[in-house]
Amino acid sequence: MSDPAEDDAAAAFARLPDLVAGDAWLAHRGRHLTTECLVEIGAVPFYAGIVAGRLVAIERGPRLMHAWRFAVRAPAAAWLAFWQPLPAPGAHDLLALVKRGSMRLEGDLAPLMANLQYFKDLLAAPRRLFAGAVR
Repeated sequence: MSDPAEDDAAAAFARLPDLVAGDAWLAHRGRHLTTECLVEIGAVPFYAGIVAGRLVAIERGPRLMHAWRFAVRAPAAAWLAFWQPLPAPGAHDLLALVKRGSMRLEGDLAPLMANLQYFKDLLAAPRRLFAGAVR
């Protein structure tokens, strides 16, 4: 049985490549970053490939034995709260969600922490969909 919140959140996240494709500042901020990561929206895994700060691939999983360096995992409700145009306190930031226990970070966190603002901006891009202002 499908969860409507999970379906909505996964559909929003699947649009991430279009949302960040023309974001030169985001690419500049991550220009030294090349990695693969896993982002889970509830039970729906997405594998993201980043090369020199550009999101070059996003694959909806699951994929057997797909490599990733670190994972960001949260239930759909946490992602939807994070993507609100003005998120509530505690839902406004990735690390705030981790602190509250709504999100988990796993694996080798060095690339995430070394490029924290990049990932905060990248993963917050779906907010534009909920604000009604996709650019």
